[in-house]
Amino acid sequence: MFKTALITLAVAASAAGAPARANQPVASLDLQRYAGTWHEIAHLPMFFQRHCVDTVTATYTPRPDGTIDVRNACRTTGGDMDESTGVARPVEGLNGALQVRFAPEWLAWLPVVWADYWVIGLDSDYQWAVVGGPSKKYLWILSRRPGMDQALFDKLKDDARALGYPVQDLVMVAPLD
Repeated sequence: MFKTALITLAVAASAAGAPARANQPVASLDLQRYAGTWHEIAHLPMFFQRHCVDTVTATYTPRPDGTIDVRNACRTTGGDMDESTGVARPVEGLNGALQVRFAPEWLAWLPVVWADYWVIGLDSDYQWAVVGGPSKKYLWILSRRPGMDQALFDKLKDDARALGYPVQDLVMVAPLD
């Protein structure tokens, strides 16, 4: 009887689902493979992206010193292309984590100008990426092409939801196939 109760409890616990994966950067990120242009599919609302409507891209270019040039661009509600440039640096001890700065170089010494940029999901062929951070206040779903398969998008969104991101607030900026 006791053995049957234990088995029933074990089955019930496993049916409830395994504990969610911790919100953390991917274990391995090859910055040379990550470099290049990414197309944004969706993002959580961000003040600095409030005027972006589509054609949102992020281009990463490695520098000899190990940092990365960052160029973000989008088409705005007014129809113009908007662009911002910054720099990213790897976080020591967290392979999939970067810190990004869009403030001028002379302010780089201030910790407040650096924002966490965690790659929390990554295709083995570097064809899609999901970017977030420890606060879960921001999230970007990125693709190497300007669209994404609906089923893949739904899976990435569900994975982000399981990590605690408010995916119900995602802003779509690219088409789904």
